[in-house]
Amino acid sequence: MPRYRLTLEYDGGPYCGFQAQAALPTVQASLERAVAAFCGEIVRVHAAGRTDTGVHATGQVAHIDLEKDWPAETVRNALNAHLRPEPIVVLAAEVAPEGWHARFSAVERRYRYRILNRPSPPGLDRGYVWHVKAPLDAEAMHAAAQALVGHHDFTTFRDVACQAKSPVKTLDVASVERVGEQVVLVFEARSFLHRQVRSMTGSLAQVGLGRWTAGDLKAALEAKDRKACGVVAPAEGLCLTGVSYGGE
Repeated sequence: MPRYRLTLEYDGGPYCGFQAQAALPTVQASLERAVAAFCGEIVRVHAAGRTDTGVHATGQVAHIDLEKDWPAETVRNALNAHLRPEPIVVLAAEVAPEGWHARFSAVERRYRYRILNRPSPPGLDRGYVWHVKAPLDAEAMHAAAQALVGHHDFTTFRDVACQAKSPVKTLDVASVERVGEQVVLVFEARSFLHRQVRSMTGSLAQVGLGRWTAGDLKAALEAKDRKACGVVAPAEGLCLTGVSYGGE
């Protein structure tokens, strides 16, 4: 039974997250319907990250197991044909090596968060950025973010509904830079807690607005208390941009 690795791009706006839920639109459910329409098989799509409601992806990775040995290009093209007109695209499909798993074989996940920082609201980017009118100090945000890098208990930045066994994670990268009218945040780690990126982003925005200092952010982390978290950034600015695997 061949396993196919799929690289996905999708607009998370119309969906209640990646993971299938009864009677609700999800990315996983749409993909599984497309597989059934393509080859008649009822399969489970496994993804590297279960993105939340409204979160987008340009580099999500998933896999499916099919009974028939199809050319990878056929799988990609057929799924894309059956996904129309939904905003989900299979960018690439390939036969996965034996023992490879989209979720459990991943060694790093990368997220990008975009803040549109100007007085006027978004036109073309509506639904893909968080609009913050007041000026943000991106350099101060970047400096403060370095306190989050490393091995920490991230309880403060963990949603109360998070099902992870432990709040302890290792954050490899936390960067903030201004790109024109946008402030772009990038986070990289092997895995993340539920709404961790949005929680860290919202707290860093408090630093950028001058309401918090870098010391306040560090103190919030060390408090290990969800009540110490700042505003949670909205979902529309967040995008899963890539997943890395050992040997790549």
